[in-house]
Amino acid sequence: MRQLGGYALYLNWLDLQLGRGETIADTARTLSRYANGIVARVTHHHTLVELAQHSSVPVINGLSDLDHPVQTLADLMTIWEKKGSLEGLKLAYVGDGNNVCNSLLIGCTKMGVNISVACPPGFEPRSDFLKRALNNAVKSGSTVDVFNSPKEAVAAADIVYTDVFVSMGQEAERDERLRTFLPEYQVNSELMRLAINKAIFMHPLPCRRGEEVTSEVIDGPQSSVWDQAENRLHTSKSLLSLLL
Repeated sequence: MRQLGGYALYLNWLDLQLGRGETIADTARTLSRYANGIVARVTHHHTLVELAQHSSVPVINGLSDLDHPVQTLADLMTIWEKKGSLEGLKLAYVGDGNNVCNSLLIGCTKMGVNISVACPPGFEPRSDFLKRALNNAVKSGSTVDVFNSPKEAVAAADIVYTDVFVSMGQEAERDERLRTFLPEYQVNSELMRLAINKAIFMHPLPCRRGEEVTSEVIDGPQSSVWDQAENRLHTSKSLLSLLL
């Protein structure tokens, strides 16, 4: 916002009256009188939906437990920047079928990017996001595949993508999740060799080195994570400019 000539105010839970029991609806109505737009990072997606329903200004999903669309905007820009196009490329997502995975399913299939997802049994992306992705794929001519095997998903991929195995709010499940995901779902040099020679590696950051990805990969020549991180700035500016 500052780079666009505007002003941004950060409000956490305790800065707002939510910490004193005010409803989401009343918070939305009040903030709408003070600001031209709201970016919300929430634990539960239904909080975001309620906020948007009662706000008279644009509400942007900065992150929820189901969806992370602003990250996907930066991801798609990075792929386009590195590959020169989007349509017909293959992105392989390895790991937890979380909010980042859900958003990639929607974004990739809208833009004609083929997406293959590899998750352990029970950790697949939500069925409603898969259904939406399949509907998009029919229109764009892309494909959607879900595997349990990372090797199957990564084979001949143009982009290999992963995210943390333990997301915010899942700390109590950490030991169990690591036992489930490691070592098979770690993106390492061996797995990267199954992708095409010029494949790029992506991660939304922050990462857990030695868990979902090795330092050799994230610091290696195929890594695009730092450009990807920078593009969060540029795509967010574009989004704010469009909506405000």
